[in-house]
Amino acid sequence: MPCAIPRVRRLAALPATLLAVLAAPLAVPAAIGTGDPLALASALQRKYDAVRDFSVDFVHTYEGGVLRKKISESGHLLVKKPGRMRWTYTDPERKVFVSDGVKMYSYIPADRQVYVANVPPQDQATTPALFLTGKGNLLRDFEVSAAEAPADAAAGAAALRLVPRIKERDYDSLVLVVDRESLDLRMLMSEDRQGGRSTFAFSHMKENIGVRDREFEFKIPRGVEVITGASTE
Repeated sequence: MPCAIPRVRRLAALPATLLAVLAAPLAVPAAIGTGDPLALASALQRKYDAVRDFSVDFVHTYEGGVLRKKISESGHLLVKKPGRMRWTYTDPERKVFVSDGVKMYSYIPADRQVYVANVPPQDQATTPALFLTGKGNLLRDFEVSAAEAPADAAAGAAALRLVPRIKERDYDSLVLVVDRESLDLRMLMSEDRQGGRSTFAFSHMKENIGVRDREFEFKIPRGVEVITGASTE
């Protein structure tokens, strides 16, 4: 998916559209308390179906891979259905990745370049892209199983391993860490085919807040090189 979801320096290939499981509060089925991964995935899907938009702060850590080093960045994410998102990295380097539902823009001010690509049609979109457009389903699109929550996860965390039923280029599996009681998302992790691990830790989540469409407008700065038809993979 040629999408603005960072690699190290570009965007780390992570289907962060799965963040859309964060939505309105909902009663959690009793089965979740027993550790049933399918019940947890079903509850998360119902939460996801209710979300219209959300904002969240993140810390993105990438380690291993070709560079064999650890890099940490932080910023803010806005998402609004259908198909709109804005990643703003603020530390240590400013980067902006925007999808307005039609075009995707990747901009690193220090490079003085803007990459512009079309949002892929649904039949060419990856599983994460379908989630962002509101047409994905955890149980339909993934093999779901229980996973061990990482040692640094908060108390009361539960984890799911998600293996895509249709092979993805950018990742083999995801681990989604949520609060067992509230279903709030705590962490999202993936591994790429170069052996790199990408981890997002989330805080200050706000759901269904009426994010305005203008947040996803991108104005190309003057004096930068524009590269069209580029993939941001």
